[in-house]
Amino acid sequence: MPSDSRGSSSGGSQVVSNGKIHGYLIVLGNNGSLPSGDKGRKRSKYCVTQRPKPNGVQPSNQYRVQTPQTHPAVTDVNQHTIFYTLPRHQAVIVEYTSDPTKDMYQIGRSSEEPIDFVVADTVPGSLNKTSVNRTSSCSSNGGQVVPAVGRVAQSTISRFACRLLVERDSLPARAYVYAAGFDSSRNIFLGEKATKWETDKGIDGLTTNGVLLLQPKGEFEGGAASPGQWVEVSVGGALYHLRDSRSAPQKKSQVENEFNLLVDGSLIDLCGATLLWRSAEGLAKGPTARHLEKMVDELNAGKPQCPVGLNTLVLPRKSTLPPPDQTPYVYLKCGHVQGQHHWGKEGEDRTCPICLKVGPVSQLSMGLEPAFWVDREPPTYAFNPCGHMASEKTVKYWGAIPIPHGTNGFIGKCPFCATPLEDRGFAKLIFQDHLDS
Repeated sequence: MPSDSRGSSSGGSQVVSNGKIHGYLIVLGNNGSLPSGDKGRKRSKYCVTQRPKPNGVQPSNQYRVQTPQTHPAVTDVNQHTIFYTLPRHQAVIVEYTSDPTKDMYQIGRSSEEPIDFVVADTVPGSLNKTSVNRTSSCSSNGGQVVPAVGRVAQSTISRFACRLLVERDSLPARAYVYAAGFDSSRNIFLGEKATKWETDKGIDGLTTNGVLLLQPKGEFEGGAASPGQWVEVSVGGALYHLRDSRSAPQKKSQVENEFNLLVDGSLIDLCGATLLWRSAEGLAKGPTARHLEKMVDELNAGKPQCPVGLNTLVLPRKSTLPPPDQTPYVYLKCGHVQGQHHWGKEGEDRTCPICLKVGPVSQLSMGLEPAFWVDREPPTYAFNPCGHMASEKTVKYWGAIPIPHGTNGFIGKCPFCATPLEDRGFAKLIFQDHLDS
């Protein structure tokens, strides 16, 4: 993972720090890199590294003003400010002052200077990768994959979606997530229609499509965790039960005894992309890319064989595919792994020649992003229907998580490609191997 940190007093300048690593943010649906490649601040994962100088901020003054458009705080580029627009041309302004104990990092769709991690809408992998039973999303040409091009009609990710504040001296790192990020003028504007409210402690609000947070219950690394419940994070960092839809005008009740502190395995949803937070300590205990490649080598050393064509199958170590006659496929109903052969018919379902169960078939490929793995066990399971392989605990953990989808829906997704899961969501793989032992 990259070890550079981009930071200035308000965001992403190209300052490189060799400081300690706070943690990592990884976009779900990318198997090691973006489909078009990682470039600059737009990448599949971001290393949150301690900044050379702290750039954290904390609220200080709050006051109500008339005609906020002409207020000096709007044009003061040295002042971090949040504007809560009220009816009758009024606004509540919250000024922020420097916090030397924290580093701030901003995430969003904008490529402007303040954004450290540029995030685009995730296109489900079914639009970029095929299997022999997914003829609707792409076509086949003589056994070679011809992917369809996935497009997002209109992004639902905010240009300045959220911000993290990380304590510089805490170990392990204590990172807090907040909805909304400061723009190039160091302002956050919540319009008159945005959900906002005043209390005896001050004013707070929610962004248009919301920033959602899910905390794992238990230790993510090791596979002992279970997914928690999704909640919504406010601009001030408080947690609330989910609204009826992402942009509903009414907030729900506040979540008691839970906080916006990220833990290893936390998920942050930006309405179009979901980010995984991995602590530096947790990720160090998990598998590395080399470890995953070694497990593939061990599987290939067993010389798995297609029981129909009797040819040796080869599991790819990278995203590139082996020759068609060595490419492994899995029958998702039963888990039997076989090679490409003539099924005798076209269509969605195929009959497994070993157990005669009827169901879809998918090409196998390795889950290459180590951050999504919850342990270091062998890849004996595959997600259904995409065919990405991972350990049993990894597949079952992600299969149990409802990922936000649309304005008020939730579906299970493969973390390596974001393809919606079907049936149970996974299949246990059955190889015919070690035949010469």
